[in-house]
Amino acid sequence: MRKKLALGLIFVMMMTVLAGCGGSKEPAADNNSTTSNSSGEPIKVGGNFEQTGGVATFGKNAVNGAQLAFDKFNSAGGFNGRQIEFLPMDNKSDATESTNVVTRLIDEKGVVAVLGATTSGNTLGAVQVADDKKIPMISSSATNPDVTVDPKTGNTRPYVYRACFIDPFQGTVMANFALQKLNSKTAAIFVDNAAPYSKGLAKFFEEAFVKGGGKIIAKEGYITKDQDFNATLTKLKGTNPDVIYVPGYYQEVGLIVKQARSLGLKQPMMGGDGWDSADLIKIAGAENLANTYISNHYSSEQPDQIVQDFVKEYKAKFGETPDSMAVLGYDAALLYIEALKKAGSEDPEKVKAVLDNIKDIQLVTGKISLDAQHNPIKGAAILEYKDGKQVYKDFIKP
Repeated sequence: MRKKLALGLIFVMMMTVLAGCGGSKEPAADNNSTTSNSSGEPIKVGGNFEQTGGVATFGKNAVNGAQLAFDKFNSAGGFNGRQIEFLPMDNKSDATESTNVVTRLIDEKGVVAVLGATTSGNTLGAVQVADDKKIPMISSSATNPDVTVDPKTGNTRPYVYRACFIDPFQGTVMANFALQKLNSKTAAIFVDNAAPYSKGLAKFFEEAFVKGGGKIIAKEGYITKDQDFNATLTKLKGTNPDVIYVPGYYQEVGLIVKQARSLGLKQPMMGGDGWDSADLIKIAGAENLANTYISNHYSSEQPDQIVQDFVKEYKAKFGETPDSMAVLGYDAALLYIEALKKAGSEDPEKVKAVLDNIKDIQLVTGKISLDAQHNPIKGAAILEYKDGKQVYKDFIKP
């Protein structure tokens, strides 16, 4: 009897041990695998965008565009049945905060890729983090060449990409427009000396304008967040240029245009995609924007079916016409989605390998390939402001 009881107790103990060891049914962790093998876990993509601060409309609209792209992808089944979870954070339109945001997204949120930022300065604040942590980062609209190429070494930044054209092209497009379409012989440049975007555009505009036979007769500067430009504009008025090039962001540009017109500066004024915000019209006044022109990434008036489909979908979701920041946020998301599908995994190294060789991908702003410096080869739209609205003038191919 005692032997039987002892055997029974041993049997019970063995079953208990076995249940404790094998009852969970969870697979062992594999440090070499990615969450592609995880059942239903979302793929986390971060967003580093300017949702408050000096260029808040840029970031808000880029987030809207990216979210629309991810929502469409998820509703169609996602990636092998898994959803992309978009985690946008606010860099407050500040380069230092941009560094902090990308660090937190990677270290705390566990994202496998980052979209953003929209401006060159804020994107440059985060490029080193992306490269150090080996996480692909796709800027939607940072146009300064230094974003993807280290100016000190000349080397392409390995984990940094963009969905937009760059300043050498944009500056050249507007210089040629001034020379050929506006018949300008002389130009003045008014540049934001605190913004890499503005300084880059000014440089390339000047080079192309002079190369084309024009003459730069005045160059003046201001600093981000300046409010009173009357003294400098008065100096520019004295030089009487045929055209004034102001490659800045909408907050300052709106005041510059308004104050220039009040001083009697009636000549054409031009800029780049940094003008593209509904707030520009509010700040400058629709009447003051007459005879102004910008280079941009697209126009909502382009007849292309893919453009019109996007505009319709965006309006239905957000109740407004998408600007260039919205469409580039959408395109940046599409670029990541395409790389994810081709890679067959969200593993950052596999996604990077695909991004390094992207060819002929159809985005809303055109079919693109990425060159060796991770820059898209794409065209630019020329827009004119009339009655406070952007009017499509032309599309310049690269």
